Amino acid sequence: MRTRSQDVTEILRGWILDGTVPAGERLEEVPLAERLGVSRTPLRAALTLLATERLLDYQPKRGYVVRRFGADDVFAAYEVRASIEGLACRLAATNGVPDDVAATLRACLAEGDRILSGGALAPGDLQPYQAMNERFHDAIISLSGNPWVERFVRQTHAIPFVSGRVILWHDYGVIRRSHDDHHRILAALVARDPARAEDLMREHVYFAGLFLRDNFDRVQAKPGEEPARSDPQEERPR
Repeated sequence: MRTRSQDVTEILRGWILDGTVPAGERLEEVPLAERLGVSRTPLRAALTLLATERLLDYQPKRGYVVRRFGADDVFAAYEVRASIEGLACRLAATNGVPDDVAATLRACLAEGDRILSGGALAPGDLQPYQAMNERFHDAIISLSGNPWVERFVRQTHAIPFVSGRVILWHDYGVIRRSHDDHHRILAALVARDPARAEDLMREHVYFAGLFLRDNFDRVQAKPGEEPARSDPQEERPR
């Protein structure tokens, strides 16, 4: 049975990882407890746990502050994640794709195709695309049949901006290219081509890390706020 502190921890972790609570922000117990609609007891337990996960720093007389992660920290996590998800893809292709999983993956592709069919990115389509993206990757990780793969991928997600929730929704060509990767990955899985499946997934995730590193200021900008700088380099998505 889940406890109130577990629920609070999950909510706060999500806010930190997707940038809802920005780096450097001090988490004051009273207003935060009111915002969450909980007492301070489960909140304190959640803050303590998130500090052990190194998502928060405890500062004397200031309390808990959201830890800052730099572009290089995020890219380092993507490098690890690329290797692990590549392994997951290789194992999945070796094991073979059951019909029901193949149907799930094809449904993800169809959803992405529908979202991108208009040739432009609508703000309201970001969340559905994110959800589709997570389902696609999670299905492949589960298909690997290796519980350690899933465990270590989840650990890389415990760093802000590394999970599948983070997609820079501003360049149609970039998102289109990323979704085309999904089509190529599924084709390799169905063909039971482990080497190609691994290479495609590794490149897919690795270049997502490069894209995020090169556009880190844009990721950190709050909604409606212009990033401090723009990078003219080619943009690469997840």
